[in-house]
Amino acid sequence: MPWFPVKKVRKQMKLLLLLLLLTCAAWLTYVHRSLVRPGRALRQRLGYGRDGEKLTGVTDSRGVRVASSTQRAEDSSESHEEEQAPEGRGPNMLFPGGARKPPPLNLTHQTPPWREEFKGQVNLHVFEDWCGGAVGHLRRNLHFPLFPHTRTTVTKLAVSPKWKNYGLRIFGFIHPARDGDVQFSVASDDNSEFWLSLDESPAAAQLIAFVGKTGSEWTAPGEFTKFSSQVSKPRRLMASRRYYFELLHKQDDKGSDHVEVGWRAFLPGLKFEIIGSAHISLYTDESSLKMDHVAHVPQSPASHVGGYPAQEEPSADMLHPDPRDTFFLTPRMEPLSLENVLEPCAYAPTYVLKDFPIARYQGLQFVYLSFIYPNDHTRLTHMETENKCFYRESPLYLERFGFYKYMKMDKEEGEEDEEEEVQRRAFLFLNPDDFLDDEDEQELLDSLEPTDASLQQSHRTPTPAASPETTASPTPPTTSPLDEQTLRHSRALNWAPRPLPLFLGRAPPPRTSEKSSSKVYVTRVRPGQRASPRALRDSPWPPFPGVFLRPKPLPRVQLRVPPHPPRTQGYRTSSPKVTELRPPVRAQTNQGGQEGQLHGQGLMVPTVDLNSSVETQSVTSFLSLSQVSRPQLPGEGEEGEDGAPGDEATSEDSEEEEEQAAGRPLGRWREDAIDWQRTFSVGAMDFELLRSDWNDLRCNVSGNLQLPETEAVDVVAQYMERLNARHGGRFSLLRIVNVEKRRDSARGSRFLLELELQERGGSRQRLSEYVFLRLPGARVGDEDGDSPEPPPAASSHPDSRPELCRPLHLAWRQDVMVHFIVPVKNQARWVVQFLADMTALHVQTGDSYFNIILVDFESEDMDVERALRAAQLPRYQYLRRTGNFERSAGLQTGVDAVEDPSSIVFLCDLHIHFPPNILDSIRKHCVEGKLAFAPVVMRLGCGSSPWDPHGYWEVNGFGLFGIYKSDFDRVGGMNTEEFRDQWGGEDWELLDRVLQAGLEVERLRLRHFYHHYHSKRGMWATRSRKGARAHRS
Repeated sequence: MPWFPVKKVRKQMKLLLLLLLLTCAAWLTYVHRSLVRPGRALRQRLGYGRDGEKLTGVTDSRGVRVASSTQRAEDSSESHEEEQAPEGRGPNMLFPGGARKPPPLNLTHQTPPWREEFKGQVNLHVFEDWCGGAVGHLRRNLHFPLFPHTRTTVTKLAVSPKWKNYGLRIFGFIHPARDGDVQFSVASDDNSEFWLSLDESPAAAQLIAFVGKTGSEWTAPGEFTKFSSQVSKPRRLMASRRYYFELLHKQDDKGSDHVEVGWRAFLPGLKFEIIGSAHISLYTDESSLKMDHVAHVPQSPASHVGGYPAQEEPSADMLHPDPRDTFFLTPRMEPLSLENVLEPCAYAPTYVLKDFPIARYQGLQFVYLSFIYPNDHTRLTHMETENKCFYRESPLYLERFGFYKYMKMDKEEGEEDEEEEVQRRAFLFLNPDDFLDDEDEQELLDSLEPTDASLQQSHRTPTPAASPETTASPTPPTTSPLDEQTLRHSRALNWAPRPLPLFLGRAPPPRTSEKSSSKVYVTRVRPGQRASPRALRDSPWPPFPGVFLRPKPLPRVQLRVPPHPPRTQGYRTSSPKVTELRPPVRAQTNQGGQEGQLHGQGLMVPTVDLNSSVETQSVTSFLSLSQVSRPQLPGEGEEGEDGAPGDEATSEDSEEEEEQAAGRPLGRWREDAIDWQRTFSVGAMDFELLRSDWNDLRCNVSGNLQLPETEAVDVVAQYMERLNARHGGRFSLLRIVNVEKRRDSARGSRFLLELELQERGGSRQRLSEYVFLRLPGARVGDEDGDSPEPPPAASSHPDSRPELCRPLHLAWRQDVMVHFIVPVKNQARWVVQFLADMTALHVQTGDSYFNIILVDFESEDMDVERALRAAQLPRYQYLRRTGNFERSAGLQTGVDAVEDPSSIVFLCDLHIHFPPNILDSIRKHCVEGKLAFAPVVMRLGCGSSPWDPHGYWEVNGFGLFGIYKSDFDRVGGMNTEEFRDQWGGEDWELLDRVLQAGLEVERLRLRHFYHHYHSKRGMWATRSRKGARAHRS
């Protein structure tokens, strides 16, 4: 038996127990990590992170999509099955801007029964009035692929409607003529895709040929080999089977629209032939089906994938999340608990037009806008690339001068600010400092030596003599109005300090004036100190060239100018004759800088020759005053007159002078110099302060007016002080969600405060109440005389600051019923979309206090009543009218069906995308007897969607109108007599009567409130000139 050290074990028992505990702890840690890692991967696959935090693409308790903030890099290696998210689909489509979970693809695996009479044609679905040239643009259409504009058939795979902005979906079966390998090719203008299934099932379709992906690619008719993607690989087909195919085509507004599919046997030298009627057949017969029957429409991979780009950052600021979008889900404080927070006061704004006579449609001018805080980003900044109407400058001014007038260019030290000097000296007035003094003028006139030509013409134009008496006064000579205007124009052209331009050719002599002086004046601009007469004569270049203002027509003047290379084209002058280039006259010069002599007609200007190179020669031109004062050419000289800041006018001759002074040779072509080191100063600009609260009908991209932060915070601080004084400090302010202000400069301003509060020991609550900031001394009685203003309490502000009070009869109800009234006729696809949106609104918000009233004018393309019954709406009403479509009569019929006068009726359109808070917005801005609501809708452009909104605000439209039924009846309802057979203008006429009844009309731009772009062809049973071949069997 081996020896066992019992005594040593007993002595080291404590150490052994510690070692055992450490071993157990290490083993338990290993087991825990082994179990936790699969569990964490499982939670991430199901959408949950640590502590139950939601990950990417999941929905919080309020139904809003939230982003991931807990995903770790260590798990990035694990594989996750990703699905492509089609744009505009998903259960959370009412919350634009957030992530959207893609729905499962509902591919068609079971085909309908096929009959032999289907041969000879295929199904054709047309999606009209949708911009873009890529097939991906077609897939972004709201109604693609189930609800086309037209269903018809074609007899061959070559279609050319000769139209624009449309998309085609052609589908059916191909019947091969024989067994073997076949190649397909597609040609189109613009893009197209050809999908072919391995059998007759649409779910097995594969993309085998296409023309382009971006919308810019196209081919000529029959050009089957322009792109490598056009021609498919050989496919083995059997004559005893049929194969499902799908052809998608998108055409923009340019080019010769066409799409055709050709095939050929896979043999050398064979050409592609169009697939004719002998080898195609229908997928199903749609001739007897209504437009809302879509169960038979095949859904293949071509209909769902490949056209939706990856989700990127929203292009519009309005798509970013905002607390206003979901704040209505927060429980609201009871209005009864807020009644005694502020003292009551009468509310009768001065801008209300009660019983005030206005002309037809003049109510548009009496609608005022409200100010909003914080910024709701309703300004369409992404649409201001071309439309800059938000700024006060005209588009022509911005195109020419830009925003340089808001910038002040920094000047280098010692540099003269010539622009300020030019602005200081107006073009229409002469500065006395610009005239020569007596001594300077006498020396200048002494240097003028007449030539032989001038002596010959002295009998017609005598040379004026200067005397001490005449030179004592700097008064300019008296001229006729026409000459005076001409001379002023001349000053405008030659005011800047630059060399005198070189005018070539002859011009007619200037007109003579009846009354003139015998004195000669020389006007010059002197930004610095004046040079002495001797310096003027000895300088190598006249420092301040000017224009000689002559009282009488003088002979042509022979000017000595700095040597330039001869120009091939003369300056354009006011002379009607064609300018001619005169040969240079030989000049006698010496290196000492003595005066050269040029023989010609006129006077000689005293100049000094430059030490120029041998290649350059003096150029002689004959200049008259009419040439100096020539008319301006378009775009010439306007910058100086308009005074656009930041524009620097540097003449061509001054650049030549600088190059010549620097010793550089003058080239024929020169590049503009760029000052990369130019800096500028600018102040913070808030263009919102320049806007007024008048209804701006001029600009359709500007958003809601912005309320200054200081004013909003001051009002909220006053209200919170009163609230805590009333309730003993139970509530604390979490954030200011929304503040709306309607200004009345005479009596005070109305505010709608929406605050998120935290109750002590309780939950978050929502405060949404109207308050009135009354101006000192403003006290009015109720307009009806029934409830005069109660006596105000003692003011707590001895400095007569405005006081907050609770306006009487200005409280909105949260539980009021809202009735959406929509007249329809033959708009099946839009009715289905409208009902789907309203159903989703009910599901997402849980609000059941709304009713859908559809007034149907005998629609033939669908059973509207059956669609209403199938929709999961809280309540609805179906009303049927006969005859032609009349919007006014339809709306009035819907309002008459509402029994409760204390409910809200919302006159609506069918093509509207509603934001999630639409019900709350309507209730907040409709107060019985006081307020009506006309929200501004954003009209989407062609090819645009709520998730990529491009369009403009409908600032002129008041067709979407919310008002209490009692107020609607009081103003007389819709004008059904005048607008019987037409629509357009009935909303303005209703607005006039609403304003005259003493109601305010709240006008706000709502986030995510869109009017879909839709085709007007075929609306309201309009007949086309050529009979349609739709539904032909």
